[in-house]
Amino acid sequence: MSSIEDARNWFAEDLRVAAAIKSRTVIDAFAKVPRESFIGPPPWRIGARLMKFGASPFTYQTFEENDPRVLYHDLVVALDEEKEINNGQPSLWARIFDDIAPQPAERVLHIGCGTGYYSAILAEIVGKDGSVDAVDVNAALVERAGVALSPWRNVRAVCDDGARLDAKSYDLIVVCAGLTHPLGAWLDGLTPNGRLVFPLTAGDASKTWGSGVMLLISRMGAGAFAARFLGPAGFIHFEGGRDQIANEQLMQAFRTRPTAAGDVRSLLRDAHDMAETCWLHGSGYCLSFETP
Repeated sequence: MSSIEDARNWFAEDLRVAAAIKSRTVIDAFAKVPRESFIGPPPWRIGARLMKFGASPFTYQTFEENDPRVLYHDLVVALDEEKEINNGQPSLWARIFDDIAPQPAERVLHIGCGTGYYSAILAEIVGKDGSVDAVDVNAALVERAGVALSPWRNVRAVCDDGARLDAKSYDLIVVCAGLTHPLGAWLDGLTPNGRLVFPLTAGDASKTWGSGVMLLISRMGAGAFAARFLGPAGFIHFEGGRDQIANEQLMQAFRTRPTAAGDVRSLLRDAHDMAETCWLHGSGYCLSFETP
């Protein structure tokens, strides 16, 4: 490849084929956004994903070469290896964005934005009439995101706790850290037909990460929510969205009824007793096999 632009175009086309991406808008966004602007200077620590449940999500190796074209492969790159914070795997997010279908002019909340690479991808997808609020609790990463995101006028990078919406509403909420349960504030903050996607993960509280699945929740109106799983995921913990009891219930569901997770159809918020139609029944929420 003769140029960095050629590398980006090859990268986007490889994602289209390898991850079976249907949306041309998603592919064009990956072809346009310069990943190297969000990673920082070399040497880079490149991580390969391990999909074994309960195992550390990544193993890393150092790339000393000063050629940003190496970043245009389907690999994670460490942003803060000690805290296990990465610029996530492109094929995972390409598939998710393809599934959740961000639309032009939508308002997006991106929680756990890191240095903002996927915030920029989202900004490209929703276009100049849309907006992205990119939020992270790590001040150093947000500072880097503010610089890297400066070419995108429709993105705002903020250091804050993403669990609080401050009465704002969004068409799409994308979360990049693992929770044991959906947060009521996020569900309440969805517009009609709004979507929430986040990693539903179980794990040891003494570790920084957990394993689970990506969960998509869609508001249907009149208090109804559709729900479905998008695939396996391993993420660092979202500290404000983890509960010990919920973690134990989720581990039990993964352990005893893993295949039934694919039959989840809805999120219920009403008070009811545990039933055969409940896959995961928690306090104030239930992932159910019932049709919304």
